[in-house]
Amino acid sequence: MSKHFIDFLEANLVNSRGALAQDIMAPSGKHTMYRVYNELTVKKACVMALLYEGEDGWHILFIKRNSKNRNDKHKGQISFPGGKLEASDDSYLACALREVEEEIGVSPEEVHVVGTLTKLYVFVSQFLVYPFVGVLKAKPHFDIQEEEVDHVIEFKLNQLLDPSRAKIKDLDVRGFLLKNVPYYDLDGETLWGATAMITAELLDVVRHYTIK
Repeated sequence: MSKHFIDFLEANLVNSRGALAQDIMAPSGKHTMYRVYNELTVKKACVMALLYEGEDGWHILFIKRNSKNRNDKHKGQISFPGGKLEASDDSYLACALREVEEEIGVSPEEVHVVGTLTKLYVFVSQFLVYPFVGVLKAKPHFDIQEEEVDHVIEFKLNQLLDPSRAKIKDLDVRGFLLKNVPYYDLDGETLWGATAMITAELLDVVRHYTIK
């Protein structure tokens, strides 16, 4: 495993451009809606952006949410593993690690947490999301929670860094047409919204390091 890259992440995530980087991928006209919330009453959730080094380079993990889950306002969309903060969680990090294990079967012992990204408010579901970044010690074996997760997407980080992956299109979301939505093209899968914004901040940091 490339210790140099891990050290780079730990040193540089704390100096990210935060909301400025995230807003590059914010849906048109909705930038401020991801920042306005009541800290005392908002629901809270935690997610984990997971990276691992394979034989062909570094990868980032996403999940495709189960499109048949009626209780999920983001069903069928791409996200990071994560979920609601529970009373039993000792911290935001504990929540993120628990959700990673529940949703994709990766245990906390397999994750080396290297830092955090900027929190943002997902106004559709009314959750304030706390994102973490973790590095896996090896290519993981997945045990998917099928009620919530359709499948895992393992995407090469150097491909996602290609500027041509960032595109714009109109999206039909729950019967509403959103115009000119920025998104990442994951070989036919559409990564947009809050997860794309979090990804944009991570990529903004990683671009200063040469990925092999």
